[in-house]
Amino acid sequence: MAKRPKASASTLPSREDVIAFIADAPSKVGKREIAQAFNIKGDDRIWLKQMLKSLEDEGVVDRRGKTVHRAGQLPPMVLADIKKRDRDGELIAEPTEWDADEFGQVPTIIITPTRKPRPGMPVAGVGDRALVRVSPLKEDDIHRYEGRVTKIIAKKQAQVLGIFRALPEGGGRLIPVEKKSREQELQINPGDENGAQDGDIVATAIVKHGRFGLPHAQVKERLGSIKSEKAVSLIAIYAHSIPHVFPNDVLAEAEQAQHARLEGREDWRELPLITIDPADAKDHDDAVHALPDQDEGNEGGFIVTVAIADVAAYVRPGTALDREAQERGNSVYFPDRVVPMLPERISNDLCSLRPQEDRPALAVRMVIGPDGRKKSHTFHRIMMRSAAKLSYQQAQAAIDGRPDEVARPILDSILRPLWDAYAAVTKARDIREPLYLDLPERKIVLKPDGTVDRVFVPERLEAHKLIEEFMILANVAAAETLEKAESELIYRVHDEPSLEKMRALSEVLASIGLKLPTQGALKPELFNRILRSVENSEHQLFINEVVLRSQSQAEYSAENYGHFGLNLRRYAHFTSPIRRYADLIVHRALISGLKLGKDGLRPDTTRAELIEISARISAAERRAMGAERDTIDRLIAHFLADRIGATFDGQISGVTKAGLFIKLHETGADGFVPAATIGADYYRFDEKTHSMRGERTGETYRLGDKVEVKMVEAAPVAGALRFELMTKGRFSGKPKSAKGSRAARGGPNASKESRRPATRVKVKRAGRAR
Repeated sequence: MAKRPKASASTLPSREDVIAFIADAPSKVGKREIAQAFNIKGDDRIWLKQMLKSLEDEGVVDRRGKTVHRAGQLPPMVLADIKKRDRDGELIAEPTEWDADEFGQVPTIIITPTRKPRPGMPVAGVGDRALVRVSPLKEDDIHRYEGRVTKIIAKKQAQVLGIFRALPEGGGRLIPVEKKSREQELQINPGDENGAQDGDIVATAIVKHGRFGLPHAQVKERLGSIKSEKAVSLIAIYAHSIPHVFPNDVLAEAEQAQHARLEGREDWRELPLITIDPADAKDHDDAVHALPDQDEGNEGGFIVTVAIADVAAYVRPGTALDREAQERGNSVYFPDRVVPMLPERISNDLCSLRPQEDRPALAVRMVIGPDGRKKSHTFHRIMMRSAAKLSYQQAQAAIDGRPDEVARPILDSILRPLWDAYAAVTKARDIREPLYLDLPERKIVLKPDGTVDRVFVPERLEAHKLIEEFMILANVAAAETLEKAESELIYRVHDEPSLEKMRALSEVLASIGLKLPTQGALKPELFNRILRSVENSEHQLFINEVVLRSQSQAEYSAENYGHFGLNLRRYAHFTSPIRRYADLIVHRALISGLKLGKDGLRPDTTRAELIEISARISAAERRAMGAERDTIDRLIAHFLADRIGATFDGQISGVTKAGLFIKLHETGADGFVPAATIGADYYRFDEKTHSMRGERTGETYRLGDKVEVKMVEAAPVAGALRFELMTKGRFSGKPKSAKGSRAARGGPNASKESRRPATRVKVKRAGRAR
């Protein structure tokens, strides 16, 4: 515990006083609020900082950026999903975002009805997502809360997605496809099938929900057959309630939009900016340019320009386009389609930086020193004209000495200066040392009929890294400029790993003989040392994944607590307003803060509004990630469905009491081996070593072990695979005597636990930190 300074000990609050203040605070609190409440000034603030660090280390409080609250306790305002009604008819909600691995049991929120609802105020119901003000029901119970809905974020969609199973007498049953759905089957009466055939994936509307029997539903839309991969992404779209059909007023606004004019903009059409994107990209919203700095005071330095499509010129606050973009939050990408945040008229036309066409943009001009550090920057509202459109592969091939007809004319004048500037920027990046994770991202290629052609790992090119580094520089410049202008903004933040996750990581490392350094501040450099120590070893892949899982989830926030993964103090997404609403907010803030036009952030925009928007778009991002992940799982399960009995090489990526998770080398697919099927023994889960060990034989399977497995079941709709181990485990240490063991008393797998049906479980994969 922190020591009190002798000079002012009598004036300082007790440890219990600080804990009570944090627990009772009606809103977010941090060190500043605590200091103000107890009149803590000067050097006593050091004592307060030490006190809060001590409470965090002891697990009494949790820290999130600069704010603190009781450990495992919900903050006063939380985004929640209303799950059901209890026996008394009261609505029961759960927090939308809750890390059960870190905080344990998911809290229950009992929704208290609004005493005097305003006329026209929407009424919350099961399936809704809402902002809820919560308080614990009992002082010593952090698992049960009462809450009042302050705003409904999303109403439950009227449609339920499922697989239609026809009955001989007509009509049928609907089996919901969502794996985590608590919905029961729905009854579809004869005449309500709308042409659905057995095995069709359909969207239905509930028409009757009585007290007894199954709810009745009508088929509203046939999405395709369960046997076709073309319907897989639609399953995810409906299951995750992703808005995918633009309302008519949104499309009308988009069609009526006119090309922006030069008036009020700087004319940069002679600057040869170019776009470098994936080969299959349909929209191009960022362009780059670099040249050596002619300033004698910056010899060896560069001028780097990043220009981003001026979406704010077309999507104004309060319009139908704006409301729909905020509702979607971001574009969602599937192997067979894209669900865009904005209509194609905006994203693929007016805001796509096509070669030799005038386009409005918001540009940042950055002066880079020879050491790669950004010396200064300025923002400009411009009219630009892209000089060329290249894919990553085209740009890289040109630099490697294989230019094609597009790249050859600009190789020396545009591409080489870009690579020279990138070489300088990497010097500063390497000194900063962000988190380096080496995790291959697999890509699925579909055939024309929508079936899977192949799964492969795209090559990571220097061209990819060049664009990434320039975008990071531009994002930092945006955050710095808005802070200097004292403007409200939405940051992209990434908290450092929690104490609990660090303990878990330490245990995993210990299981393979590595020790987690405990001295010094927690920085990405610490994890990089671990990753370097397993480079080119058998543990490289799974340690990279374990380190990724130990990281917090990046999110959007109106409060800045830095970006741990990138090792940056301030960071804001600026570079893709076509597909991320957060970037559009940052663009508007720059326009208003720098007085670049009248279509910026509204003057009456409050911090409270941005806090709410941040919560909504963070949830939308997680929704998109879940939908994309589920689609990949289902597609790969479809791809492997006809290979039952085939064997695959893989690695144990997770160990639980229920069994082993296996990641296949060939496709990156995740599957499960139930504990009851591991071998002729009773296997116990050792949490400290992350292993399964046979009681009688001592045979052990450990996290990270390479194994051969046989596929015994594939469930494409659920995206689940079940395997059987073909590889013997390792034998280390003296096995326990068979006398008295469960295996000896009842034979192999004789316990009640081992005779339970195999549980199909999926690994929860962390999202990308950036």
